Amino acid sequence: MKIVRRIGASPRERGSLAGDTCPDIFELSSGDFAVIGTEATAALDGELPPDAARAAHERIVIVSRETLVRAKADIPNS
Repeated sequence: MKIVRRIGASPRERGSLAGDTCPDIFELSSGDFAVIGTEATAALDGELPPDAARAAHERIVIVSRETLVRAKADIPNS
């Protein structure tokens, strides 16, 4: 599995001073997406709605609104 492309604006384009340590979204060669975000599993696990679940190997991450909104145009419809 490989990263094919960034989805949305780079951290630098979103105003990161360092330009290298901010939330990010990538499309993978499998067609799936990888997300860099703030780990928040402990804080949000108990907040999941009854019809949502997380496997032991999965984590809940927070991605800033700006990151996701700026990625919207790059996310394929199918």
